[in-house]
Amino acid sequence: MGAQPEWLCSDKTMSARLSDYDYDLPQELIAQRPLQRREDSRMMVLHRAAQTIEQRQFRELKSFLRPGDLFVLNDTRVLPARRLSDDGAIEFLFLERLGPKHWKCLVRPGRKMRVGATAKIDNVTLRVEQITPDGERIAKLDEDVDLYAGGSMPLPPYINRPSDEKDAARYQTVFAHAPGAVAAPTAGLHFTPEMLSEIPHTFVTLHVGPGTFLPLRSEEIAEHRMHAERFSISPEAADKINNAERIVAVGTTVVRVLETAALETRPLKAVRFNKPQIQPRSGKTDLFIYPPFGFRVVDALLTNFHLPRSTLLMLVSAFAGREFLLRAYDEAIRERYRFYSYGDCMLIL
Repeated sequence: MGAQPEWLCSDKTMSARLSDYDYDLPQELIAQRPLQRREDSRMMVLHRAAQTIEQRQFRELKSFLRPGDLFVLNDTRVLPARRLSDDGAIEFLFLERLGPKHWKCLVRPGRKMRVGATAKIDNVTLRVEQITPDGERIAKLDEDVDLYAGGSMPLPPYINRPSDEKDAARYQTVFAHAPGAVAAPTAGLHFTPEMLSEIPHTFVTLHVGPGTFLPLRSEEIAEHRMHAERFSISPEAADKINNAERIVAVGTTVVRVLETAALETRPLKAVRFNKPQIQPRSGKTDLFIYPPFGFRVVDALLTNFHLPRSTLLMLVSAFAGREFLLRAYDEAIRERYRFYSYGDCMLIL
């Protein structure tokens, strides 16, 4: 969907340069492991109207609820998609099973896996048949096997260690249901079943792809194109969303699902609370949200702290305001918050 039409924008000003979304983060603040208990994360609360910031704990989330609130979470399940070749020379990230014996994957180092190159996994030969424009490999196996069966969790590149048995549980939300992601919807990692039972909620699905970690290559952010990711909204979820007074999106993936669904509502149907009626649907979204963007569905956002110069930081900047958000990031660094996937979170009201 690329750049947004003018009529969607909340104002006529924007920060269009990649360098506008940069900040310096001490490496020691990048969380390498999860806390012992999910709910022990810290939570920075941003009040957009007052432009104020609070330091709170995630377990206090319920205290910010209002009547008519609905939390919307992403119930995708992370696949154990990381595999090493039998000789340990090649790392594979299996993105999708395309059919019998055929897979789409990423490889590292790429120079060793050109078209025609082979490797073995569990003594089964894999051959590269095609390289896509995005560098993904289309590979064929000699035998039809499930490569996820022996895989490990695909931790993000900023976690500088191999995944282990604890990651199999902790790099997965407690409500993960629909297999298909190669990265966790990390804002949901803080929830326990007990906390979830205390708040009104529903689920949508977006299968997070590797594009979430891809860097922007142009200084002009409008030139960036997102990788398409599969999503779905059930009839039950659509009904709950349409009847809620305030939508609290848990994570940027949920924001992209809901705002995509709103954009696809043509023409706008009768609205409740001055919002478009979300329709049940399945499809793909390549929606890139950056300032300025007029949000139609999402009223509040729970999210983790994101990498500098990333599309995720741009989305949150569009929601909170870039200057306010970067001021909050400066404060988070001073207060020694834990950053990224296994880090602390931020509630933007």
